[in-house]
Amino acid sequence: MTAEETQYGEVQNYVNGGWVDASDEGQRVVNPATGETIANVDFSSESDIDEVVAAGQSAFEEWRQAPIEERIQPLFELKRLLEEHQDELAELLVEEHGKTFGEAKGELRRGIENVEVACGIPTLMQGGHVENAAPRIDETAVRQPLGVYAAITPFNFPGMIPLWFLPYAVATGNAFILKPSERDPLTSERMFELVDEAGFPDGIVQLVNGGVDTVNAILEHDGIEGVSFVGSTPVARTIYEKAAANGKRVQAQGGAKNHVIVTESADLEFAASKAVSSALACGGERCLANDVLVVEESVYDEFLDLVVEEAESQVVGYGLDDETTVGALITPEHEERVREFVESGIEEGAELVVDGRDVEVEGYEGGNFLGPCVFSGVDPDMKIVREEIFGPVLGLISASGIDEAIEILNVSEFGNAASLFTGSGVEAQKFRHNAEAGNLAVNAGTAAPMAFFHFGGAKDSFFGDLHAQAEDVVRFYTDERVYIERWPDA
Repeated sequence: MTAEETQYGEVQNYVNGGWVDASDEGQRVVNPATGETIANVDFSSESDIDEVVAAGQSAFEEWRQAPIEERIQPLFELKRLLEEHQDELAELLVEEHGKTFGEAKGELRRGIENVEVACGIPTLMQGGHVENAAPRIDETAVRQPLGVYAAITPFNFPGMIPLWFLPYAVATGNAFILKPSERDPLTSERMFELVDEAGFPDGIVQLVNGGVDTVNAILEHDGIEGVSFVGSTPVARTIYEKAAANGKRVQAQGGAKNHVIVTESADLEFAASKAVSSALACGGERCLANDVLVVEESVYDEFLDLVVEEAESQVVGYGLDDETTVGALITPEHEERVREFVESGIEEGAELVVDGRDVEVEGYEGGNFLGPCVFSGVDPDMKIVREEIFGPVLGLISASGIDEAIEILNVSEFGNAASLFTGSGVEAQKFRHNAEAGNLAVNAGTAAPMAFFHFGGAKDSFFGDLHAQAEDVVRFYTDERVYIERWPDA
């Protein structure tokens, strides 16, 4: 298939300030709502990665010496450009991913927040200084960049997650390489057109496309100092082990199985609205989706009715249609995988009280659509509670109270996020102290930290020491050196 036969042609790499073709044959980029091929993306070979790393290393030597105020000027311009083109980027994101336009704009806004925070790097990079740390000795800690870093990012947030890393890497003085998902690379390509316009030196910010072989070339390359990854837990574990074995810094965000706890003191209507929104937003294809609802038994039936009503009010459709609240899933294969989870819930004895399997979207018969599926009578040992689904499926479990609810939450091998809906400060304190998850929220459906806080993750949801965003990622991208100064004659 030639570039002329698709809407967006061939997706290219951005290398050393210019656009180039990757070397190896890749795959099609498909609109998940229509089933139509909208672009083609070739994959980067080991020699392609060699070229990109060499350009990054060369550019780094001068960039690291640039005054810090000079390094953040392109970020201010990038922020302006991202805001100016936010609607355009959101529409492109919908076409290649399937989520709604509102969700896409919200994702981009979250990404832009990270650019804003990185513009404050002159403060974030400051170390410490102590006079007279010992007799006539002053000591200073300084942060220094290390070289070329890479990030391998997932399909579900192609506009936001690259910006968890890119702004901080370059603001701290490093060169940066992005390898986005091959499923929806168009948003990243358009963002890098804006990166090019923002005025970064050639080689400081680069883009490579590819699959497993490209990832392996990044992990094994001696010229790359560190790697960031976001994706499923099995792949995150492999990335962590392989990157560490090759002497790299690594942060690997894995999968999730997030819980919402609802107690009898909660505003049940508010809780149902926020819980359903959390579970179904982006078609459930996000690591902060709360798809297990643990409800105090005294209000279980009432809350179930509210959840059913809320789920049945959702509109499944094309993401650019204003009324749509649940868009298409990324691929037919992924849709089938989610349907298999629904079947497993039925087979294991849960009651499917909202069945979205037969949903039809007029005019988009070739799309990957699945409506909301809600289970009641769910048991913690069921597959739909233990494993990440990444689709519009949620289940309700009954618990005697806050203590048992937290126990159910903590059984999970994942620890990405959890939410509590309550009117009790005592329950909120128990939740904060005892819930085993890295991102916690009270009376909020999604525990999504702002860009000036790190993005948490625990247990099998995260592998590494330093998380994405804020001060954690600044520490990841720098080495803290201690400078000791003594003048005996002073």
